[in-house]
Amino acid sequence: MAKVVKPIRCAIYTRQSTEEGLDQEFSSLDAQRESARAYIKSQASHGWICLSTKYDDGGFTGGTMERPALQRLLADIQAGQVDGVVVYKVDRLSRSLLDFAHMMATFEQHNVAFVSVTQQFNTAHSMGRLVLNVLLSFAQFEREIISERTRDKIAAARRKGKWSGGLPLLGYDVDPRGSKLVVNAKEAEQVQAIFALYLEKGGLLSTVQELAGRGWKTKRWSTRQGHTRGGLPFTKGTLHHLLTNVVYRGKVRYLKEIHSGEHEAIVNAEVWQQVQERLRCRSGSRERRASQALLKGLLYCRPCAASMTPTYAAKNGGRRYGYYVCTQALQHGRKQCPSRALPASAIESWVLERLYEVSQEAQTQPQPYDELRHWDKLSFLERRRLLQSWIKRVDYDGSQEKARLTFIPSRPKSSPRNSPKRKHP
Repeated sequence: MAKVVKPIRCAIYTRQSTEEGLDQEFSSLDAQRESARAYIKSQASHGWICLSTKYDDGGFTGGTMERPALQRLLADIQAGQVDGVVVYKVDRLSRSLLDFAHMMATFEQHNVAFVSVTQQFNTAHSMGRLVLNVLLSFAQFEREIISERTRDKIAAARRKGKWSGGLPLLGYDVDPRGSKLVVNAKEAEQVQAIFALYLEKGGLLSTVQELAGRGWKTKRWSTRQGHTRGGLPFTKGTLHHLLTNVVYRGKVRYLKEIHSGEHEAIVNAEVWQQVQERLRCRSGSRERRASQALLKGLLYCRPCAASMTPTYAAKNGGRRYGYYVCTQALQHGRKQCPSRALPASAIESWVLERLYEVSQEAQTQPQPYDELRHWDKLSFLERRRLLQSWIKRVDYDGSQEKARLTFIPSRPKSSPRNSPKRKHP
């Protein structure tokens, strides 16, 4: 009797680091897929069949797992739709030892075979796993060497004053013949007006509101794929970045180094110096300190669906009073948000009172709230850690002057005997 061969459903995964050549009729992804399909066909006597679903990642690095096609492949493996993964080379799947070990653990968990067309090995044997790890170590080494060479090339170009890429700037266009900035006359006048407007208004927020009234927006450009980017209203952050960008003085920055650039300056030295002194003066009065806000990252403005950030006001001889302000209001002005500022002491006390009430109601699992009895003896970091473990978020409705707490359900701690064993890759 003929032996029945169980079909092995094979998925082909392809990857290319750059987007160059993806629009060609026969790209590198197609070449990888053809080689993998031919290999699967040669194993047809063993029941290998090629799945029609394509898992192609074009323009994604192998140093991370944040790739759409790879995530779809892992999801299909967990759903039991794939029995084997075929790649052209090992580094097409990953160039990171840690990520590769994580994926191999997933493959072993779901009994999925892994095959490289150009590198023959068998992961079922210890020698095959050794060869696989050696190959992957060289792939990661190659990726790190390429990264170092790229950084050195960018550093050398910056020190010579060349534009080595980045987001397009308002007032300049990139010369299509090379990496050089060319002044856009219309936008350059707008940049000069923004510098003068800041000196007239004397503040970032008032300048942002004036720019919004005039309808002025950030640089708008199109990518090589035809997607439109930029063209957004100014915020305090984008305005501050424009006012402190040394490119407008005809210079380029590399890390903490400033070098003379090949492009023409837009803002003259006198106006530039006045703006920097004004910014330094205003930022000096509000020096950055370590935030002591318990609800940072937990408090949200419900009408704006934005987080509320801690800030302070100095009154009565320099005494500081803490507040939580909606980031929408902080970036675009108080008129953009209906919620008013919340005193930090009031909302934090209200949260602790609600936690105490919940701890009294939680008769079955009071253990997670035992720390409330010793709250005053805990450090700030310990208090923050406990709040983050108890509370998911605090929603504040400024129109009704109410807040709502959403708690994370506490999980009972499992005993060491009953705790599941962790599988190490």
